[in-house]
Amino acid sequence: MMYANSRDIRSAQDDVHSGLARLLDRHLAAPFTRPVSPATQEAYAAVMAGWDRQRPLLLDAGCGVGWSTLALARAYPEHFVMGVDQSSDRIERGKPGEVPPNAVFVRADLVDFWRLLLADGIRLDRHFLLYPNPWPKIGHLARRWHGHAVFPDMLALGGTLELRTNWRIYADEFAWAVARVSGRNAPVSMFETETPLTPFERKYRDSGQTLWRYVVDLNSQSAGA
Repeated sequence: MMYANSRDIRSAQDDVHSGLARLLDRHLAAPFTRPVSPATQEAYAAVMAGWDRQRPLLLDAGCGVGWSTLALARAYPEHFVMGVDQSSDRIERGKPGEVPPNAVFVRADLVDFWRLLLADGIRLDRHFLLYPNPWPKIGHLARRWHGHAVFPDMLALGGTLELRTNWRIYADEFAWAVARVSGRNAPVSMFETETPLTPFERKYRDSGQTLWRYVVDLNSQSAGA
């Protein structure tokens, strides 16, 4: 297969990072206050002006070239679907098929975009994180989304959150971090797909790699409530 050229992830780490609890506690104790970039503020204002505040929101976070945004917009026609990526080159690449009327692409800093949504009191209905950079080196924990200072804000947006990855440890860590911060537990599972949502998903599948999925309802009552 022409796309079967992806190598398995190699890492010296073989389980949930021992420093994750300490990192999460630090982020929870000190809210993230980095100034939001003017460019993302402008992009955010423009896209939200196109939302009627009636349709449920679906965020394709880090959408890359946007295949997933198109597929999700077709799968959820009643939603207002936002594909956000910081790269204009990726967003502007040719798309397989027409852009559905309920889909919009936003060039923005994803960290700032999440924080602006939260500051506006907006809650998501569905939230997708598809194949984020795994940063597999042990010293890169803080670069993974569950190790980033914005992670508590991301979870506070609510909705059904779905993560897909080709590295089991990333999925396990993410699930562990969600449970620690929100009290919500959900399993990590293997899955197969006939219709890949992203070019990465297609490449990993065709390379014979195992795909992992984690889906959690952040609107459900927490375990400790």
